[in-house]
Amino acid sequence: MNPILEYMMGVNKLTDEVIAMDLHMNAKSGVRNYAMAITECVTPEVIAILAKQLEEAIDAHEMITDYLIQRGLYHTHEVNEQFQLDQQNIETAMKIPPV
Repeated sequence: MNPILEYMMGVNKLTDEVIAMDLHMNAKSGVRNYAMAITECVTPEVIAILAKQLEEAIDAHEMITDYLIQRGLYHTHEVNEQFQLDQQNIETAMKIPPV
């Protein structure tokens, strides 16, 4: 989208947030998927490999979560603040014209 239009519509600063939140959700899914995969394996070598990847996925999730918290994009302990932020994001997204 054109940067001028993004600014006029108020979505210019939303881009980083959308990317970071998408990355956060994917990291969370990765952690869940590795954990489930470990429970399905019977080979100790495969379990060890998946466990190492799970640890790395957890570390990545923690870094992404910290990034979001530091920038005020994710309020883990303030449900009302997070709800308000989510509402603002929904309203902004609804203003974006269809492509």
